[in-house]
Amino acid sequence: MIASALLAAIAFVPMDDRPVTAQLPVLVGRIAGVAVTTPPARDLGHYLTPGNADAIVRWLNRATHDRENDAFVVSSDMLAYGGLIASRIPGPSYVDARSRLTQLKVTRAQRSDAWIAAFGTVMRLAPTGAPASSNFFAAYPVWSYLQQYANLHDPPLPNETAEAQHLREEIPPATFDAYLATRARNFAVDSFLLQLASEGAVDRLVLGQDDAGAVGLHVREVAALQSIVRNEALGDRVSIEPGADELGMALIAHALARRAQWVPRIAVAYSKPNGASFQDPLEFAPISNAIDGLIRLCGGVHDDANPDIVLYVRVPNTDDAQDAAFMEAMGADALRGRQVALADISFLHAYAEQAAFAQKILRSGLAARLDAYASWNTNANTIGTVLAEAVAAGAGRRTGAYDALAHRTFTFVRFLDDYAFHDEVRPDLNAVLAAEGVTDRSLLPESVAIPIAVRNRSLLWQRAEAILAQLDPGYHIAAMTIELPWSRTFETSIDAAIAPDL
Repeated sequence: MIASALLAAIAFVPMDDRPVTAQLPVLVGRIAGVAVTTPPARDLGHYLTPGNADAIVRWLNRATHDRENDAFVVSSDMLAYGGLIASRIPGPSYVDARSRLTQLKVTRAQRSDAWIAAFGTVMRLAPTGAPASSNFFAAYPVWSYLQQYANLHDPPLPNETAEAQHLREEIPPATFDAYLATRARNFAVDSFLLQLASEGAVDRLVLGQDDAGAVGLHVREVAALQSIVRNEALGDRVSIEPGADELGMALIAHALARRAQWVPRIAVAYSKPNGASFQDPLEFAPISNAIDGLIRLCGGVHDDANPDIVLYVRVPNTDDAQDAAFMEAMGADALRGRQVALADISFLHAYAEQAAFAQKILRSGLAARLDAYASWNTNANTIGTVLAEAVAAGAGRRTGAYDALAHRTFTFVRFLDDYAFHDEVRPDLNAVLAAEGVTDRSLLPESVAIPIAVRNRSLLWQRAEAILAQLDPGYHIAAMTIELPWSRTFETSIDAAIAPDL
């Protein structure tokens, strides 16, 4: 046991208040028996309402003086702008953002003993998809025109010129200029973050490309940032890779592995021979690139020969025979005592594919032998979540601080959220809304949000006990709250406590 691991905490600034970005990193720490402390919820903002960036600076300054914190994991979007959504709109100036980010230099100067990591985003192509009634920046339908324009080549190809001209005519000039100015501000802020890394203010920095494929306005920005990384020889401490929501979790896992003095060796196995070449349309690189980047971000190395953890990746269009071989291999590795982590990204083709496989591994008992499971949103989100859970469990076992109940709870919630909600309940909610004539589900009015949240809670509760019985026979749900945290059907929040039967 590494005794010091039981005494220290991780100070964590999330990118917003969603469960995946604020709740899951705390739960990942709990698996390893480590407290992850965060700013007060009131300062993190809520959906279209930005967080209080100046209050976050003050919180981080106080956390810097708390000697219990031996690691800091900080969202630059929250620190600079007030969160991920706030980073996509006009608001704080570059000077304001830069001033707030200098708190990282203060933390480094005062805590040379601490490990400091930061994560930011390269601005995604689409502004936040808010309804016209919200009065939010570039609300519908303007945000959709901006999204279409930004997804064209830069500059537009000859066969895109007419479309680009038409879209420009649909976008108010002031809004278009503000959008480009916001991109320019964010690029300058990301460049300053690279400077902070070069100066040693942070030990590990990752910039995640938020929701953007291989073509668009972001391409030139990413290339320029990558050039800075090369010229400053920052490649061992800085990365630019697909993804956003999983970055905080991955860096928390890195901090946990580092505290355990462990470099996780992680093998990767795909459900199909060509699985490594699959590419999520919302990411700019094949899945193998994202996986290798996330392995490094979690503090590990890719090692197919002698792994501690085997990451199994189920890609879309895996047939029955391939599934059978895939399941057999997972079972065999579990019997060998290896940590088995499953990332199912088949939902990128069809949620029915994911649901059928989830049901199969739950019925067979294989799900109960997994050390980690995830299957939601983009492939980077899924893989980052499953790697963080597995690394946290491995780190906790090595320090003697492992919390088996926290680990069981995390996996249970992932099946309930990633499988039951996204594959079964969310389609039901959307069908009910469609039947009521509600076509814009990005921000539901209260009169609609309340009854749909009640339906969500009821449907998930109906599935929860059956899922837990298959995952952990002999355990029951002691308490659970279920909400639609951002008054939309894109995600749900689940706060669960399970306990052994008496």
